[in-house]
Amino acid sequence: MTRMTPSEAFVETLVANGVDTIFGIMGSAFMDAMDIFAPAGIELVPVVHEQGAAHMADGFARVSGRHGVVIGQNGPGISNCVTAIAAAYWAHSPVVMITPEAGTMGQGLGGFQEANQLPMFQEFTKYQGHVANENRMAELTARCFDRAMSEIGPTQLNIPRDRFYGDIDVEIPTPMRLDRGPGGESSLDAAAAMLAEAEFPVLISGGGVVMGGGMAETIALAERLGCPVINSYLHNDSFPASHPQWCGPIGYQGSKAAMKLLAKADVVLALGTRLGPFGTLPQHDLTYWPEDAKIVQVDADSKMLGLVKKIDVGICGDAGAAAKALTARLSERTLLCDGNRGEREETMAGEKSAWEAELDDWTEERDDFSVDMIKEAAAEVDEWIHPRQALRELENAMPERVMVSTDIGNINSVSNSYLRFEEPRSFFAAMSWGNCGYALPTIIGAKKAADDRPAVAYAGDGAWAMSMVELMTAVRHDIPVTAVVFHNRQWGAEKKNQVDFYGRRFVAGELDGGENWSEVAQAMGAEGVRVDMLDDVGPALEQAIDRQMNDRKTTVIEVMTTKELGDPFRKDALSTPVRHLGKYADFI
Repeated sequence: MTRMTPSEAFVETLVANGVDTIFGIMGSAFMDAMDIFAPAGIELVPVVHEQGAAHMADGFARVSGRHGVVIGQNGPGISNCVTAIAAAYWAHSPVVMITPEAGTMGQGLGGFQEANQLPMFQEFTKYQGHVANENRMAELTARCFDRAMSEIGPTQLNIPRDRFYGDIDVEIPTPMRLDRGPGGESSLDAAAAMLAEAEFPVLISGGGVVMGGGMAETIALAERLGCPVINSYLHNDSFPASHPQWCGPIGYQGSKAAMKLLAKADVVLALGTRLGPFGTLPQHDLTYWPEDAKIVQVDADSKMLGLVKKIDVGICGDAGAAAKALTARLSERTLLCDGNRGEREETMAGEKSAWEAELDDWTEERDDFSVDMIKEAAAEVDEWIHPRQALRELENAMPERVMVSTDIGNINSVSNSYLRFEEPRSFFAAMSWGNCGYALPTIIGAKKAADDRPAVAYAGDGAWAMSMVELMTAVRHDIPVTAVVFHNRQWGAEKKNQVDFYGRRFVAGELDGGENWSEVAQAMGAEGVRVDMLDDVGPALEQAIDRQMNDRKTTVIEVMTTKELGDPFRKDALSTPVRHLGKYADFI
């Protein structure tokens, strides 16, 4: 036991957990602890807005596999973080949200910046620690860090501002980390027996493969089975794209090859994925989920097993460890699918080749609305860029080891068909939360954790306006990134619903105010480039990456695109409108 202040106990516990970076905005509520961050080797990266800070912590955690930490002033600073913590929750990121609170003697009196901060985050955290007594500062701080790892998600450490002061006797806890096993022996045996009898097995590689560091084990298992491997939704970095068995992602704007091959499966191995409902919806007019296939699901969270899809075998374990255990079992026996391996390889290659050819030819959307928008663009300027053409050019210009974050929105979602990766911890999206303003701050956090890797954010002009202020964070604190802004002057994702279901009656979807985002970027100290010719898209990205990696410059590439739109997000959730009142009768 050592005599120290609660602030020192708090900071020493951070150090014990390897914390060297915190994102946030300074505040009086935690200033006594903040005063000793620097001598403890902790950098507080000051941001423009606390939502950006929490997204940065998310990106930092997803790249590093370590905790991402965010802090802010009690009340409004803390409430600004809720949206980003929700995104981290659905990404299973070990983010620790430190929430200084109004002092205990003033609580309930309606004082300055007072709020009940625990309920704000209750739905989006795995554990909430509240320091009601300063003698428990180190204990509860340590538990929040331990639970973020063991529960695979955000935790909250709530500290009334007066609890940082005093003198206490403290023993700093040693961090506890779980050694996750492969799952139960009986369930692994059952899964191996089921896979051994499969004629056309398909492996879905999910986020658990990335988070558990199980890529090598997953590749070995896939090669033993000789099966198609598809990425779960928005986990395009869960299997190397250069591998001959990689077939692309399923889900919204995913790979037709992956979907057609999954439809052929008689046994599906869902490795490290909860099989979320949005990630398995029909797409490209394909209802591809194989209803008659047997399903083996592996997830570190037992509550996810069989939650969305009916399964035949559930394995509660680490994805990589389970893959290794299954490979060992399958190596000892003859598999039914060994007999048709060559035929399956031909089928995989054929579907992949057909999909790549379709993407090459799919230069513009062909629905009536898009044709009208293309004609309108041609009348406005010599040549606006088709979004799919821009995405293909960007794909071809991506550097090795690139990290990419994507915002929510129409063009960004279409990019799911084009983004391919060779290593894990490379692709970041807001997952099921789907909030705008995600991509830029997240990639800043990722770059802070992996400065040696190129970092690129994709955002539409609507989402961009929500978070572009964090360019100043990148510039001020030497965290160089590259942002690609698709400037189509509309809220494209929702506007597509008005096209398909509401007779092109557009309400509140236009964003055409004549903004020049490249000039705005320059005003914030970054480089800004406006691109309005297709041939300039790839070179613009290559030059921006060169500036990022060699000159430590942040660059915004503003790509001027047509207003054509891809498929809507929620075709399943909308229907043709019905109007009963006469004054609305014409609006059908």
